[in-house]
Amino acid sequence: MKEKEIAHRVLQRVRPYLNRLVWAMLSMVVVAILSSGQAYMVKPLLDEIFFNRDHSMLNILPLLLILLFLVKGLFVYSYSYLMERVGQYVVRDFRGKLYEHFQKLPVSFFDKTPTGELISRIINDVSIIQAAVSSSVVAMLKDFFQIIGLMGVIFYQNWKLALFTMIFLPLAIIPIVYFGKKYRKLSTQSQEHNAKLANHLHETITGQRVIKAFCAEEYEISRFYKTIDRLLSITIRDAQQRSISRPLMEFIGGLGIALIIWYGGREVLEGKATPGTFFSFLTALIMLYEPIKSVSNLNNPLQKGFAAAERIFTVLDIAPDIKDTPNAVQLSGFKKEIEFNDVSFSYEIGDPVLKNINLRLRAGEMIALVGASGSGKTTLANLLPRFYEIDSGKIIIDGHDIKSVTIKSLRRQLAIVSQQTILFNDTIRNNIAYGCSDCLDTDIVAAARAAYALEFVQQLPDGFDTVIGESGSRLSGGQQQRIAIARALLKNAPILILDEATSSLDVESEREVQRALENLMKNRTTLVIAHRLSTIKKADRIIVMQHGKIVEEGAHDDLLRQKGVYEMLYNIQ
Repeated sequence: MKEKEIAHRVLQRVRPYLNRLVWAMLSMVVVAILSSGQAYMVKPLLDEIFFNRDHSMLNILPLLLILLFLVKGLFVYSYSYLMERVGQYVVRDFRGKLYEHFQKLPVSFFDKTPTGELISRIINDVSIIQAAVSSSVVAMLKDFFQIIGLMGVIFYQNWKLALFTMIFLPLAIIPIVYFGKKYRKLSTQSQEHNAKLANHLHETITGQRVIKAFCAEEYEISRFYKTIDRLLSITIRDAQQRSISRPLMEFIGGLGIALIIWYGGREVLEGKATPGTFFSFLTALIMLYEPIKSVSNLNNPLQKGFAAAERIFTVLDIAPDIKDTPNAVQLSGFKKEIEFNDVSFSYEIGDPVLKNINLRLRAGEMIALVGASGSGKTTLANLLPRFYEIDSGKIIIDGHDIKSVTIKSLRRQLAIVSQQTILFNDTIRNNIAYGCSDCLDTDIVAAARAAYALEFVQQLPDGFDTVIGESGSRLSGGQQQRIAIARALLKNAPILILDEATSSLDVESEREVQRALENLMKNRTTLVIAHRLSTIKKADRIIVMQHGKIVEEGAHDDLLRQKGVYEMLYNIQ
């Protein structure tokens, strides 16, 4: 992505705050004019006071200088505050847009992208853009206006000498362009390694129990040091480039000033210019050198901003492959049946996970999916809410292809309770009411009672207002699962997916959760994925899967009599 395109897209995000930017730029123009005035005042200071000994000018000039600095200070405050404000709003907008886009991306995107990298994009990369917008861009605009103003002073004072100084401007620009390309490359590498670092931290902090259980602390410490050493190498190369650019710019500037002193000094000695004119010119030139040198120093954070923006736009440009079709209709209330019609699916091209699945679920029926790990049970269930898009075939609900209905209306018909219970670091009340913001407290209590969670919730110090920690860490496995069941009960969806909802629980917890599940399954069409075959004996039908295909189908007793795959699985258990 080219810098011009990145800059244009960033400016699109800044456009809503154009009025503040205009005021900030006007303030910068005033500051540039006043800075030029400071340089110009050297001429009357020397010629009128020190050489002509004008006492009236001695009384006026200090007052003018005080007024100049006061007004300049007010306008410096104005543009600094306005640009910082704009920068913070741009950060808010970028983070909001990124998070909003994350929510629209399919599950497959999150399967492939490390969590730490996504966190790094939304926290670290956006902060770098903010620094570029509210600091680097501000300074560059300020320096630009100041260069224009000071060049006006030097041309006014001595246009011949001013033209002579123009010889050195191209020499000052060459290092800026050269080092800019290197900064951009190093910035991209730095941000990529920062993302890897964030991902490593996320994995090892959330996986502390596993690390300690396997005595892998030293291994993880070693991995961490390798990651930060790679980041250090990039940072040192970046520092090396910055360290070279500054003295190089100073040398070019010093060379130019030395030649100007030689040339201008001769003009004064020959009577072609007054000392005041020359020193005013020289002051403006020295002041002009500072903003040009600053541009070189600002190039590094600006290139970091370009690299960060490119990484962010790369994510924002990912089009969700699962979205509503233009003429999608609302799916209102499941009533009849769900049909999988010749459905095939693969996570990777050429490696099918499901092959020509044909299955029909009638309303109110309880269907169990069983099979060895990797047989495709969970994948089949994940296709129903369109977490993934099928490769071929159709999934039909009440005569509607699920691709022809809106995603929201489809998912409103579904409630899911999985083996990996997803709870949030919030109160029990908000976890149960998740997605049902308009529900009453009485509904939440009723859902908790039906899920056999009310008793343990009431024993907690803050009851329903107890914050349960990250992923519900302050609750036992059985308690977590019952909160998840209460959430599904409150949603009151007609179709229920139970993905190995009791497989990770001990016998006592499983008994409690199984009672809650029986309440949840009443009057619902239920798709159960189970490893423990003892829990699905009451299923209306059991679907046996093997290598992505349905190989057997029937009631528990009928399948045992067939002496096939189901009987083998049952005997193993």
